[in-house]
Amino acid sequence: MAYIQINFYSNQLRRNVPISAFIPNDIPEGQCGGKDNDEPMKTLYLLPGFAGNHQDWILNACLQNMSSRFHLAIISLNGENSFYVDREATGYAYGKYVGEELVDYTRRLFNLSCKREDTFIGGFSMGGFGALRNGLKYNQTFSKIIALSSALIIHEMSEMTPDVDNGIANYEYYTSLFGDLSKVIESDKNPETFVLKHQKEGNELPEIYMACGTEDFLIEHNRAFKNFLQEQQVTFTYTEDSGVHDWNFWNTYIEKAINWLNLEERS
Repeated sequence: MAYIQINFYSNQLRRNVPISAFIPNDIPEGQCGGKDNDEPMKTLYLLPGFAGNHQDWILNACLQNMSSRFHLAIISLNGENSFYVDREATGYAYGKYVGEELVDYTRRLFNLSCKREDTFIGGFSMGGFGALRNGLKYNQTFSKIIALSSALIIHEMSEMTPDVDNGIANYEYYTSLFGDLSKVIESDKNPETFVLKHQKEGNELPEIYMACGTEDFLIEHNRAFKNFLQEQQVTFTYTEDSGVHDWNFWNTYIEKAINWLNLEERS
């Protein structure tokens, strides 16, 4: 098992960016190479929440054992409070960074599978939103999405006025990310847009796993998205359990979610 931190230059973000990763490339003692080392790995890209960074998942969640058990590469990145959307005002393309550039770069750097069925995306809070938005947008790259306590606040944003501050950020901040908030529901910043688009075009949707604590301040937003998926007759897994917006809940449910991926366990 290798724990790796690297920096590389991102063309989409126009600067050097860090990532952290668990890479289960162990070689049996006394051998030069080995089956696990030669076989391309399945990969889970994990997105942190608001004010988080590339070490949040690595340091706070119990992922090393899961990575080893399932021969699953786990890669975490910086969120930079971006909601993982492309920002026309700045030219920084966080969505393309997550959905295209990072996947391509890490596949070339490590021995990762290039198959859709072996590539997954997940996150919590803002990262859960980013996983849904980009997992659905880049449906030909990601086959499964894990979304925990997701900040699905698009509809709340659409009703914001210039004097609003919701305790996380203000109107000016959200407009810098999402543009005209009166048009955000119909925009490509909204995960719902891609569900409707793919259904209209007959495209395959990624499988979705959602979980949220019943005492979480985002519970009603998650219930609303669950209802939307039901109305659109999308197959998905949704769980509510006692819990708030914290690592106790995310640690419990990231393990359940990785088991949901239905990967082959290694001896």
